[in-house]
Amino acid sequence: MYIWQYKDFPHFVWDTEKVMQRLSDVKKEQGRLSGMMSILGFDVKKSTALDSMTTDVIMSSAIEGITLNRDDVRSSVAWQLGIDKAGVPSSNRYVEGAVEVMCDALGNYQKPLTKEKLFAWHTMLFPIVKKYEKITVGNYRQSTAPMQVVSGRLGSEKVHYEAPESSQVPELMDELLYFAEHSTIDGILKAAVAHLWFVSIHPFSDGNGRIGRTIMDMLLARADGSQNRFYSMSSAIAENRKSYYNALENTQKNGLDITEWLLWFIDCLGKAVQKSIQTVNRTVEKTAFWDRYRNFALNSRQIKIINMLFDGFDGKLQTSKWAKINKCSSDTALRDIQDLVQKGIFAQTDSGGRSTCYELNFNNNQ
Repeated sequence: MYIWQYKDFPHFVWDTEKVMQRLSDVKKEQGRLSGMMSILGFDVKKSTALDSMTTDVIMSSAIEGITLNRDDVRSSVAWQLGIDKAGVPSSNRYVEGAVEVMCDALGNYQKPLTKEKLFAWHTMLFPIVKKYEKITVGNYRQSTAPMQVVSGRLGSEKVHYEAPESSQVPELMDELLYFAEHSTIDGILKAAVAHLWFVSIHPFSDGNGRIGRTIMDMLLARADGSQNRFYSMSSAIAENRKSYYNALENTQKNGLDITEWLLWFIDCLGKAVQKSIQTVNRTVEKTAFWDRYRNFALNSRQIKIINMLFDGFDGKLQTSKWAKINKCSSDTALRDIQDLVQKGIFAQTDSGGRSTCYELNFNNNQ
C-alpha cells in the first residue's frame, strides 16, 4: 500500500522525543549561523543571500536533471531583488520563470499559500509547452492515466511510487493547503510534512519536485521569520539525492509513521546550515584578509588567484597552473608569485623543485 491509501491519511504520526531532540540540535546551529550573520555588514549579508538563492534555484532544478546557467540565474536573482545594479532579467524564459517562483515564495512568505499561487508558480516553470508534451500547465493534472514515479529503461521500468487518481487531487490539496496555513506545529516540521504530503499527492503533471521544494522553502522562511536565506536546502538535498529519494520512497510505502522522513529532513537541514556556516567563516576570513592587505599594490592576475583560493581552488597552486589560468607566460607567473611571497601574502609549501606549491599565508604578522 502507498501512504495515501491508508484510511487515516493524511493524519501522520511520529516519535516526538526522537524528532524534537534532533530538531533542538539543528536549531542551535541555526542560532549560531544567525549570530554570525548579525555581525556582518549589509553588503555581505545581501551577497550571501544572493548566492544562497542562486544556488537554491540551480540545485532544485538539477535534482530533476535540469541544468541552468549559474551566471544567468545569479543575474536574474540580483535583478529581482534589486541588490545588484549589474543584474538583469535572463533572456532564458525557463531561468526567469524558476527565479520568479523562488523570489515570490521567499519575498511573499507571509502571504497565504493557495492553489492560485501554486498554479501561478506552475505557469512560471512552464512558460513554453510544445504540442507533443502532454502537460497541463497552471492547473492540477487531468489525465486518468496513473501518475507514477518510475526509473529504468523502457520495457524494464521500476515503479517507485503511484500517486492518487487525478479526481482525488483537488480535495487532497485543499487539506494540505489548510494544514500549511493553520497547523500550529513547529515551522521546520511543517515544512518537512508539507513537502512529503505534496509530493505524495503529486498534483501536477510535471514539476512536482520543484514546486514541492518551493513550498518547503516558503515554509522554512516563515519558520526563520525572514525572506533572506543564508543556506540552501535544495543544495543539501542535491548532494544527498539518492538518500532523498530513498527516504521519500520508504516513507511512502510504510504507513503513516513518518519519523524516519522527519529525521532525514532535519539532518539534511543541519547539513545545509553547516555548509553555510563554513561559507560565512570563509567570507569573514576573506574580508579580514583583504582589509589587511588593502594598501598593497596587486595586479589583476594576483587578485584573481587570491579570490579563487578563498572561493574554492581545485588542486594545488603551482607556477604552471597560475600561467594556465591567467593565460600568461611561466616567467610572468613566477614573478607574480614571488612578489606575493615577498609581501608575505603567499607562503611556499614544504614541497620543492618542480612540485613547488604555494598557499595563502595566514601566519604573517606584518
